[in-house]
Amino acid sequence: MQYQSIKLFLSLLFYFLYCFSPVISLNGDSQVLIRVKSDQLHDSDGKLSNWVTTSDQSPCNWTGITCDAQNKYVVGVDLSRLGISGGFPNGFCRIRTLRNLTLTDNSFKGALSSLSLSPCSHLQVLELSSNEFNGELPDLSREFGSLHVLDLSNNNFSGDIPTSFGRFPALKVLNLGGNSLSGSLPSFLSNLSELTRLELGYNPFKPSSLPSSLGNLSKLENLWVPDANLVGEIPDSIGQLVSLTNLDLSDNFLSGKIPYTIAGLRSIEQIELFNNQLSGELPESLVNLTTLLRFDVSQNNLTGHLSQNVASMSLESLNLNDNHFTGEIPEILASNPNLVQLKLFNNSFSGKLPENLGKICDLVDFDVSTNDFTGELPQFLCHRNKLQNLVIFNNRFSGKLPESYGECKPLYYVRMANNKLSGEVSSKFWGLPELEFLEMFNNNFEGPISPSISTARNLTHLLISGNNFKGQIPSLVCSLRQLLFFDLSQNLFFGEVPSCVTQLNKLEKLDLHQNMFTGRLPGKLNLLIALTELNLSNNRFTGNIPPELGNLPVLTHLDLSNNMLTGEIPVELTKLNLNQFNISHNKLYGKVPSGFEYQFVSSLSGNPDLCSPNLKPLPPCPRPKHEIVYFASVLAICAILMLASLLWSFKIKSDFVSKPKRRWKVTTFQRVGFSEEDICPNLTEQNLIGSGASGQVYRVKLKSGQTVAVKRLWGGNLKPESETVFKSETEILGRIRHGNIVKLLMCCSGEEFRILVYEYMENGSLGDVLHGGGAALLDWHTRFTIALGAAKGLAYLHHDCVPAIVHRDVKSNNILLDTDMVPRVADLGLAKTLQRGAGEIDGAMSRVAGTYGYIAPEYAYTLKVNEKSDIYSFGIILMELITGKRPNDACFGENKDIVKWVTEAALASPEVKTTENTSSCCRDLRKLVDPRMMPSTSDYEEIDKVLNIAVLCTSSFPFNRPSMRRVVELLKVKHHKLESPK
Repeated sequence: MQYQSIKLFLSLLFYFLYCFSPVISLNGDSQVLIRVKSDQLHDSDGKLSNWVTTSDQSPCNWTGITCDAQNKYVVGVDLSRLGISGGFPNGFCRIRTLRNLTLTDNSFKGALSSLSLSPCSHLQVLELSSNEFNGELPDLSREFGSLHVLDLSNNNFSGDIPTSFGRFPALKVLNLGGNSLSGSLPSFLSNLSELTRLELGYNPFKPSSLPSSLGNLSKLENLWVPDANLVGEIPDSIGQLVSLTNLDLSDNFLSGKIPYTIAGLRSIEQIELFNNQLSGELPESLVNLTTLLRFDVSQNNLTGHLSQNVASMSLESLNLNDNHFTGEIPEILASNPNLVQLKLFNNSFSGKLPENLGKICDLVDFDVSTNDFTGELPQFLCHRNKLQNLVIFNNRFSGKLPESYGECKPLYYVRMANNKLSGEVSSKFWGLPELEFLEMFNNNFEGPISPSISTARNLTHLLISGNNFKGQIPSLVCSLRQLLFFDLSQNLFFGEVPSCVTQLNKLEKLDLHQNMFTGRLPGKLNLLIALTELNLSNNRFTGNIPPELGNLPVLTHLDLSNNMLTGEIPVELTKLNLNQFNISHNKLYGKVPSGFEYQFVSSLSGNPDLCSPNLKPLPPCPRPKHEIVYFASVLAICAILMLASLLWSFKIKSDFVSKPKRRWKVTTFQRVGFSEEDICPNLTEQNLIGSGASGQVYRVKLKSGQTVAVKRLWGGNLKPESETVFKSETEILGRIRHGNIVKLLMCCSGEEFRILVYEYMENGSLGDVLHGGGAALLDWHTRFTIALGAAKGLAYLHHDCVPAIVHRDVKSNNILLDTDMVPRVADLGLAKTLQRGAGEIDGAMSRVAGTYGYIAPEYAYTLKVNEKSDIYSFGIILMELITGKRPNDACFGENKDIVKWVTEAALASPEVKTTENTSSCCRDLRKLVDPRMMPSTSDYEEIDKVLNIAVLCTSSFPFNRPSMRRVVELLKVKHHKLESPK
């Protein structure tokens, strides 16, 4: 009886504990969570405000908390993207039922020691990516045997990968990418036989080979090791990765051939091997990879022939550019129905392209430029009417442009320069409605420009020089209001230039030289306010030079030579800041206006009736007869003055001889009407307008009325930093000519000083206007114009300068604004040239260059410099323009900058896009947008588009940031689509 009573009591006790233990557990979990929030978390935005004690004591509905569906105990804590900071909150691990701890994309920082992690050994998922953890990776004990996912990517971890990382039997995901790991790539990672994802890219490892034991990872689906200093050959064991869908070994130093065993990758969908040093032929075994969707081995030094069997793959995108491939493209490539992208540029391919290429596939992107292809172009490239990019320049293609290309409605980017193409271009091709860029120079095309070109209203570049085109320019070309570059030079055009060409007010270059144009120069050329280059030479123009040419604000190149122009040289031309000028071999006469420098004398030759009193070898101008009457009296007065001056000269002779001449070296980069003697006396305290790290800036108004900005560098040649800035500014700015880059007019160096003279920007810097009380003057249209202009200036540095130039200190204070708020990129004292082969400037720099708040995150700890650093800084400027706030405004809260603040606000809206293909949406941006510019409803739509571009530019990963050229295109596309008539 007693035994039965005891048994009953134990049964009741067990039932009580079973029923109420979840309640007890939840009560304890709540207390743990609240204690961790109080002691270990900094929640400045109040995202965890609902973590409070309630009557039911259940945390299951709290932000970021996941509970077991049946037993209701806490199994997961996910605080991703909540803007939380602090050290590693190991207090969470006191919840013994916790299996998932995710802290991704916050501001947690500090070292991650083995001791601090020890309470968390029961976790299955530990995700700490995109934080600010540093120091060495923790050496984890064997108690972490249940770990399935370990993601420590995008932090600042350094040193070696601990050997303990090779002892996790259940680990399926290991992501250490985007850190500063500097040890060797260890072979013991091949012991993780359950791995499905191994991601180690973007770490500065010591030169390491892929381990031959890599094939042990038979369950691996994603092998992601770009930019990790890999060397040696790809091991044959790669073929044992039968589950692999993505192979990315790009941006390394791999050499040798692609192994034949790659045929074992039966599940592969993407292979990326670009930018390595691989060589040899592509193995025929690739024919067996029939599930391959994309094969990308671009930017290598691969050599050899393209195997015919490669072409039988079910390719969607074939990217073999920037290699040393040779041989012909097999015809079987045209049998691939899945091909969307074909990029073979910068190789040595030869022979004809497959005749039926494009006939059965939806080809969108086609680029075979800079090879040695011959024969006619395939007529079916746009058979499915999907082709958008047609790029074939620098080959030996011949024959006519296929008529079928005129039916290719989506085509918007065409480059076919430097070939041997001939015949007339169809009217349908001239009038393709989406065409934006048409480059056909240096071929043998003939016939007229069709009036149908008026339907190509998006055209920005029309470059058809060096052909046999003829006829008159159709007046309908004036409807191309987006045109920026108009080059018809070296053809057989004749007749008068349509006067309506002056309506193309966005035009930056107009080049019609070496044709047979007649008649007068178009009037009202001053309406082309964006024009930087005008070349009308080697034609048959008559009449006078229009004086309004002198009113073109940014014109730097003017060539009217070898025509039949008459009359005098307009004095208005002296107002231009030209670096190239030529009006030689015309029929001009009269006195050359004062203000022309000796450097332009040769540009006046071939006009025998020109004269000048001081420009030799031009003859002096004859004196008018009435001047002879005064000559004798003037001569007498001069004699008297000469005697007086002779006496005075004797008095000061000894002083003049005793004082040494100041030894100044002066270099002029533009045509200027002043000298160093006009500048130096004005460098006074009263004219000081600014002071920076490299020197002081003065505003100097000259006697001529011109105002210039003068930078006097600290310490002259006695300070190495000043010498570096001086050399950089003079070497780089001295050779740059762009409407959105500040003009360096002159430099002057002496033993004790260095000065740089620039054009003066009346509205100062963008930073001063935006943050100094002038922001109300900047409506959205003005801000957008500033953004686009600055982007064009940076794109010129990155893409059009040879070698390319990286600014390294892009910020709003280095964007200057003229009277019309046109931006100029300034202060290139820290700029460096970029050697494309190296991919960066002189390896790692000895110090961080740039300004706090604008420095790209990878630059701060790797000191590697490339154009992506400038792009990040430009993204900050876009955010400044939208928000009106400084990069590190105090209102963001502790440990938060403008990128994190804007990104969090953007991510808070489900409509936000972080890719280029951004669709229009109508989000409420009032919390982000600077209210001082009072945007309209339509403005908000464009602001939303630009905001997405800013987010792209400030991506944590440099390779995700678009190029500056792409940024310009995106800005133009967004603006154009919003401005176009409905």
